[in-house]
Amino acid sequence: MEAIGQAPVAEDAVRYCLFAATRSGGEALLRRCAEGVAVRFAPLLAAYIWQQQPFRLRYVPPRGETPAHLGGTTLFGDNVEDEWFVVYLVREITREFPGLAARIDDNDGEFLLIEAADFLPKWLNPENSDNRVFFYKGELHIIPLTESQEKEYDPSADNLTISQALTLLSNHSEEFLAAEPIRTAVYKRISGYPEKIQASFHRAHCYLPAGIVAVLRQRPSLVAAAVQAFYLRDPVDLRACRSFKTFRPEERVMTIVTFTKCLYAQLVQQKFAPDRRSGYTLPLPSHPQFKAHELGMKLAHGFEILCSKCNKVSPGSKRNVLSGPLWERFLSSLKEKNYFKGQMEGSAKYSELLHMAEDYFQQSVTKPQSCVEVSPGDEILTLLQTTAIDLKELEREAACLPPEDDDSWLELTPDDLDKMLKDAGSESIQSSNEEEQKYDLETVAESMKAFVSKVSTHEGAEMPWSSDDSHVTFDVDSFTKALDRILGADSEELDSDDLDEEEEFDLSDDDGDDFDAENQRPDQEVSPNELIGSLKSYMNEMDRELAHTNVGKSFTTQKKGASSVKAATSESAGHDSGAEDTELTPVDVDMNLVANLLESYSAQSGLAGPTSNILQSMGVYLPENADHTGCRATE
Repeated sequence: MEAIGQAPVAEDAVRYCLFAATRSGGEALLRRCAEGVAVRFAPLLAAYIWQQQPFRLRYVPPRGETPAHLGGTTLFGDNVEDEWFVVYLVREITREFPGLAARIDDNDGEFLLIEAADFLPKWLNPENSDNRVFFYKGELHIIPLTESQEKEYDPSADNLTISQALTLLSNHSEEFLAAEPIRTAVYKRISGYPEKIQASFHRAHCYLPAGIVAVLRQRPSLVAAAVQAFYLRDPVDLRACRSFKTFRPEERVMTIVTFTKCLYAQLVQQKFAPDRRSGYTLPLPSHPQFKAHELGMKLAHGFEILCSKCNKVSPGSKRNVLSGPLWERFLSSLKEKNYFKGQMEGSAKYSELLHMAEDYFQQSVTKPQSCVEVSPGDEILTLLQTTAIDLKELEREAACLPPEDDDSWLELTPDDLDKMLKDAGSESIQSSNEEEQKYDLETVAESMKAFVSKVSTHEGAEMPWSSDDSHVTFDVDSFTKALDRILGADSEELDSDDLDEEEEFDLSDDDGDDFDAENQRPDQEVSPNELIGSLKSYMNEMDRELAHTNVGKSFTTQKKGASSVKAATSESAGHDSGAEDTELTPVDVDMNLVANLLESYSAQSGLAGPTSNILQSMGVYLPENADHTGCRATE
């Protein structure tokens, strides 16, 4: 997004921009869309608990090459699900408002492309992906390079401006629809919404001061700020918790609090003992309500820390926001959309939904971009001043609380982890039955040969996926020149070690004379055939020497010459002179390659390793070792 003149995205934040695809209507159209989005998605957003910042759209005037648009940034912190919920919202907004085209990114850049990295076209990379990835009419679109840009790579010419991209997108939207595997990978990540929202919540019993219970009734999302305050506490924050001034421990009641799973995990995993001066005491760990007391104590510390940092706010500030014509239009739109689900006005459920709508309206609709953010502590104090607290009523409700949710999801067993990893790779990894049916040793060998034959570049090794790739060609002249550089054709390039090796092979004096004669004529060219023949004879001498060692016996040879090898081995024991005439059996290269790969794969014991990584990157999947599996089952 830096290409459109905006600052880099902060860490753990997601940025979204919605543009008018046809550039007609201007500011008025965008503002109408903003109001429509607020009403259309209020039922989802009002009940959602954000980790740090809510989803919020603001009108952004044109600047430079960036046209006017609706934009915003949401800090999601440790809860990455907030980021993907934003992706779901942006996609649904473009579906509900077809005239809008949306871009979304984070500090990693085009993270949607990262999610679908296995299926991207080769031309698409981080350098040329700016302003090419859009949600339009509810679908993911990728604007390709032109034919000239594909033929002649020029990074400076690859980047589009937003205006150019919107023009292309509106005129050729069907052609720019992302490939189905790419869309499937992205849509899978956001599948399950909006039902997934309720699944992300965790309800737990907490023993809390009555004031906190009343505040959470009015504003359930404040639990996120309180958990973060406790989770990120420092010694200065804890000074305010030595003697609680706002939430005294004397008036505590049992209640049920709704967290997100991320917030609950952050709170329950913290080991903390309260200051003895605070008045907060805990029962023994064996007490049936120990967890509720501990959670309530931690949450109370978070609320007290928030209030210790706040400024006094006028109690009428909220009423002023909720008395304007914009709020009246917003409330009437909610009623038309059946937001209150037929609840009678004034009922407890109606009041709860109304409070959530008020908070959402105040946080996400009316707050100007330039205004000073009201701290959570200010909101808490304001709610305490305007909310009546009936302790007896809270105690009666505590006697019939619904059961809390099971938190066994916090414990992850090795089997659960294996299942998660298997589910995550289910698209690319075939089932074990399919693997065994398609498993072919020749495929393993050919894939490895193709990989070794590929010429890598500064961007890394390219994995050969398709058998349609052109065959590797052999250039005799290039090979000869390479050997010249390695072996050296001049005497100056030969050292004493080279001459000693020649003597060890008992070369004749005539050969030595010829060798000296060649060195005396450095300008004389050696034909490629002579050089290759010399190299072959050199290798044959090495083969004969190694044939009688353990190194030679460690290789698998071709079956055709198995008997001749045995004969040669027995004869060589009696007289060495005949060893040179013995015909050596060629080594079975493919069999040795596959045997070594399988041995390495077996040594991985099911874990990641070099063999599985290389073969899987080429689309070759080895089945589990049936012998080892059978041994484990027997044990």
